[in-house]
Amino acid sequence: MKQIATNIRKNILHIANLSGSPHIGSALSCTDILTTLYFKILNLDDYENRDLFILSKAHSAMTLYATLHEKGLLSKDDLEGYYQNGGTLPAHTDRLTNPYIEISAGSLGHGLPIASGMAHALKLKGSERKVYVLMGDGESQEGSVWEAAMLAPKLELNNLTVFIDRNNLQGYARADEILSYEPIDKKFEAFNWEVFRIDGHDYKAILDAVNTKTNKPKMIICDTTKGKGVSFMEDELIWHYYIVTDEIKQKAILELEGSSDEK
Repeated sequence: MKQIATNIRKNILHIANLSGSPHIGSALSCTDILTTLYFKILNLDDYENRDLFILSKAHSAMTLYATLHEKGLLSKDDLEGYYQNGGTLPAHTDRLTNPYIEISAGSLGHGLPIASGMAHALKLKGSERKVYVLMGDGESQEGSVWEAAMLAPKLELNNLTVFIDRNNLQGYARADEILSYEPIDKKFEAFNWEVFRIDGHDYKAILDAVNTKTNKPKMIICDTTKGKGVSFMEDELIWHYYIVTDEIKQKAILELEGSSDEK
């Protein structure tokens, strides 16, 4: 799993460098969550009956694109067309660009309400398909998140699993300094969710939380590190917007390759 995540991180750095795109820190923080989802959890074998994944923090689209490429669901040409003039993939997800990108996103706070609607529709149809969402922690400051947080337990959406990438850094400061959301686990528990708080870079902890049986919607708060995997980017605010130059890319990839022993 660690080698797969390293490959994904290297491709994130590659397309961030090619495109001059920001958001590298946010992309690296959620890589281990998407790696676990796409390589251990999501059922994608039958397209018509596939599980659904919603990337609500769509400024981390590079992670989704690099993960789909590693999974064999996105070509190298499409990947390298990311954020290019006349290219193939936008900075934030567009559902028309790939059959495994479920929604167009970018405005924060929309993923959980949309996913709740999808999960409710699937339950009404008697479907066994599941819906997964990845939100940012700063995103939990949005009011629409809390409307969905109230509704999902009411609708008994036990087919809905939500991850929060809690790296505690948003664009301009620590997320809990801009508008405090803690104790976020207690708040979702009060709304009658099944709540887990784990290390978001621990594949086994992610799997164990997902596989725990419950009749409630599930909230998995993943404590993560922004810029995870590249020491000089880790937990540094500047990497929310800073650009990956040729020199930075080379230095970061050398570091990743030196720490990619199988876990």
